[in-house]
Order: sequence, then C-alpha cells, then structure tokens
Amino acid sequence: MKLLVAGGAGFIGSTYVRCHLDQHPDHRVVVLDKLTYAGRRENLADADPKRLEFLEADITDPAAVAAAIAGCDAVVNFAAESHVDRSIEDPGAFIQTDVYGTYVLLEAARDAGVRHLQISTDEVYGSIEEGSFTEASPLNPSSPYSASKAGGDLVVSAFHRTYGADTLITRASNNYGPYQHPEKLIPLMILNALAGDPLPVYGDGMQVRNWLFAEDFAAAIDAVLERGEAGQVYNVGGPDEKPNIEVVKRILELTGRDESIIEYVDDRLGHDRRYSLSADRTEGLGWSAAVGFDEGIERTVAWYRDNEAWWGPIRSGEYRSYYEKQYGRSLGG
Repeated sequence: MKLLVAGGAGFIGSTYVRCHLDQHPDHRVVVLDKLTYAGRRENLADADPKRLEFLEADITDPAAVAAAIAGCDAVVNFAAESHVDRSIEDPGAFIQTDVYGTYVLLEAARDAGVRHLQISTDEVYGSIEEGSFTEASPLNPSSPYSASKAGGDLVVSAFHRTYGADTLITRASNNYGPYQHPEKLIPLMILNALAGDPLPVYGDGMQVRNWLFAEDFAAAIDAVLERGEAGQVYNVGGPDEKPNIEVVKRILELTGRDESIIEYVDDRLGHDRRYSLSADRTEGLGWSAAVGFDEGIERTVAWYRDNEAWWGPIRSGEYRSYYEKQYGRSLGG
C-alpha cells in the first residue's frame, strides 16, 4: 500500500507516519505538508527514508494535491490549523485550511477512486458535563477551530452521501506525547517547568480532558483505515480523564518543581469545560489504548528533557513573541 498523509510533518501526523511505517514494512508513505510553524521535517527524521517521500505543498492547492495523490491507495488527512487560541485571533486561516483544504483533498480522492480518512477532534461536539459523547451526538462547536473542523467533517459526510465517496472520520480526544508543539498544554507546562518559568493555567484549571497517547491514536487510525465502514465516524477516546490542574501538578512532580510557579491567568474565551468520548465503536474494530496516562506522561516528560535540540529552536523563535502576546509576559532563558 502507498498512503498519502496530508499534514504528516505535524505532531500527530508525524507520529502516525513513524508508527505506520514501523508496523507495515511493505508500505510507502507520501507526506504532503505546508510546513507552517507547527510542521517540521525534523519530526520525520526517524522514519525510514527509503519508504518516505516528502512534498512541501498546501492542501488548498488542487494541482499539488492531484500530483501527490497519483499512485496512492488511500488518503489520511491530518492537515489543519489546530490551536484554539490562534483560531480566536485569526479564524479565517482555519476555515481556509480545515474546510476548503478538506474539500480539495476529497475531490482528489474521489477522482482517484481511493479512501479518504479525515482526522477530526472531540471538540466538534462541544462540552459535556457528564457521560461521554458517541458518534451520534450532535455537533456543537465552541471555538473557530472546532467550528472549522466540524465544517470539514460535514463536507466529508456530504461527499459520501452525495457521491458515494469512500470516506471515514476519526474524532480523537486530547493527544499528547513527543514532538508536540509547545503552544499546547502538556509541552507548554513541561518546558516552562524545565526552565523554571511560571506555568500559565487558564481559569481555575478544572477543565477536564480525556487524554490519549499519540501512538495509541496512530494504532486506532490504522484500525479504522483498514477495517472501518465507509461513511462512518469513529470516536477515539483516551483511557484517562484528568482536570488540567492535576496534569500540571503531575508535570511539576516529574520535573522537580514546586507548585508555587503555577500562575492562574484569565480563562480562554469560549473555553469548554469537559470533553469525554466513548470509544466503543473503534474498540469494536479490535483497537484499545495501550498506554495509560501515568506511563504516557512520564515518557513524554523524559522525551522533552532529553531533546532540547528539537524544542530549543522553537522556544527561541516565533513562539517567543506569540507567548508574550498570549500570556502578557516573556519566556525566560
């Protein structure tokens, strides 16, 4: 099999590429990535270069997408603007990539007659006070990011219903692990803790998230790609729910820092209180999460501690000005 992986140089996309190539030694992968601030060629350094082709292009470019998909047997679309805080500042960029870009990929996949797997998010469902969302739950996005992802999902579903396109959607809970950009909660807290910087926690820190180790999500994606029913949505919920503040305090323990460096800041606009997904349908394909949060967070902290060569250039570049604008203070070090 030859796969086109759009957005394969980002955090979850590159994790999937590395895992897929490890698990399928006779497969090849074409990565198409725009290489925005969150996409980096370095994320694919450990992938087998003999079976990996890289194309720098935008999924909103029909000609580039058509060329990339030629000879491929399926498309997995990770390509997206994905940070809620940035979507609040510039929603247009999210709509362009997450909705129109998805349409371009769908057209190319339909023309090529291949399966299209859309990588989506639990955030399209909005917040839930108790219980868990299922695939039948209504979409109720709260942010421009989640709205753009919901829009892309609806286009995917419409292509199946209207044209009979072979489409699938996965909606995952919060992923974490190595190679995640430090704008996201867990790497932000790890790197600030390692540097001795204050840890900015939104509101009271009691927002609950359903945590999923990225390698487990990669395995779920393959299960859906190989055995999923066309036109269906598959939720991929992690094994552990944790309030954000509990995650932050565990990171402080693992980095040897004191809780005095926690700094509560104004809450994010439209901040969802709790996410929770049922993974029953995906587990019916034979998948289950293998990494619990305790193991996963220890592995993640250890990776960031040992890989300053990866995160150092990020923390010293554009991210510094973004951080200062977002949190009203400069990073140390």
